[in-house]
Amino acid sequence: MRNHEVTRVQSLLKEDGTLREPGWSKSQVQIYDRSRIKAPKFRIKEWDYYLVISETNEFGVALTISDDGYIALESASLLDFKNKWEHTETVLKPFPMGKIKLPSNSSEGNTSYHDKRLDMDFIVSPGKRVLKCDFKDFCDGKPFSCEIELQQPEMDTMVIATPWRENKHAFYYNQKINCMRASGRAVFDGKEYIFDPKKDFGTLDWGRGVWTYKNTWFWGSGNGDIDGKPFGFNIGYGFGDTSAASENILFYDGKCHKLDDITFNIPESGYTDPWTFTSSDGRFEMDFIPIIDRAAKIDAKIITSDQHQVFGRMSGKAILDDGTVLEIKDILCFAEKVYNKY
Repeated sequence: MRNHEVTRVQSLLKEDGTLREPGWSKSQVQIYDRSRIKAPKFRIKEWDYYLVISETNEFGVALTISDDGYIALESASLLDFKNKWEHTETVLKPFPMGKIKLPSNSSEGNTSYHDKRLDMDFIVSPGKRVLKCDFKDFCDGKPFSCEIELQQPEMDTMVIATPWRENKHAFYYNQKINCMRASGRAVFDGKEYIFDPKKDFGTLDWGRGVWTYKNTWFWGSGNGDIDGKPFGFNIGYGFGDTSAASENILFYDGKCHKLDDITFNIPESGYTDPWTFTSSDGRFEMDFIPIIDRAAKIDAKIITSDQHQVFGRMSGKAILDDGTVLEIKDILCFAEKVYNKY
């Protein structure tokens, strides 16, 4: 497979608004500048999404701040894997079109959203990220709150710049940061959910770009400790022109190991039946046992969304660049299939 690595520091977009160099990189060497985009403001999509999973206590927290042009979507999720329960609450605001002012890179600047019901802040400083959320009337009239710290030492990440063949001004600039050790707590309905940095990790999905109207994507991610060292993976495909590079990658002890094509084998019988994952190069072969399908469906004709983010446990083998075989056993993670028209 292709997998062209971008190594030069440069502007992400050329003067005409097209991608300068499609491909992947280990950090944000390509510089995102919203003012260079040659598309209407209502088509620009920007978001920061954090998912923090506790292997220790079998729960998860997901937080999103986004500005998707004609709609802002701010959400929090609490996931209880022991009891197979989850709740997601979302605040929608029309036509933000850049007013939320998400930072132009992931390593500096804070991301914030505040209204009468929701206060959310993602605070970035050298070596760490702090996530704060206070959500009134989150579920059954009860509030949800959390304060989580993610440690981010020097380490490789996955960054990809993807164009679309059908629209030269459409692009997706995305970074996934895995293996950030998590500490802190969440509180809901009188119960504390505690993160243990010895075993628990957070992931950042940082996205900026202009998308075409209709897309389907597949994405999966997980983290854990193997032989006392942090391990993570990011897998995905389905939208845009990925002929230059894929986003499939392994992380182990701070270093990345690039993969070729991955296939999500989702059973026709349903999302909560066992899945498998296979790879073109034989370096990612997994079984996946679902626990929760966090499903959401919207059909408003012009805007349509059918989402299945499935959380479960993955087992199998992952092979590093030097041929080292890592045995994966019951890592708590997720894989999703999402169809959107918006």
